[in-house]
Amino acid sequence: MTRRENDGQVLDRLPATADERVVEGRATRREVVGWWVDRFGLEPATFDGHTFWEKGAGKVWAFAADVGSPADVEALGMTFLRTRQEHWKPTTDAVQRFGRGATRNVVVLDDADARAFLRGETTDPDWDGDWGYLAVAHEIAGDVEPVGVGLYLHGELRSQMPKGRRREL
Repeated sequence: MTRRENDGQVLDRLPATADERVVEGRATRREVVGWWVDRFGLEPATFDGHTFWEKGAGKVWAFAADVGSPADVEALGMTFLRTRQEHWKPTTDAVQRFGRGATRNVVVLDDADARAFLRGETTDPDWDGDWGYLAVAHEIAGDVEPVGVGLYLHGELRSQMPKGRRREL
């Protein structure tokens, strides 16, 4: 069944391209993957094997399998990206899952800033890259691991760590 309107109670698969779009304003798979490629330098193949779904106004979910669309379920996979706003926002789960392959817009925090970030605090790291949403990472056991999403504006990094996942370390 193809809907011409967004239904906030049903997950609908994103169309592959704009030519296949029937719900006005709905992102396409090509746009979603392209955003991650452009913003974070990920390889498009990173998302092979994943389907993308919208529920509500712009809440995009990633699912590492395929089912029929629409899917009348509460959730499917992980929340992945918020669209239908001026600036698209990646989720913490998505950055933690896919962020290891990021080559752009990744700020690596030192121990003190990483602790503050995980508490939900604003920091002022040494960053001379783009403003906007960044993948926030920290060196752990010799590897750089993504820990979440930060919003970098006016020289400060605002933690976007969800309240329920904040930690005192």
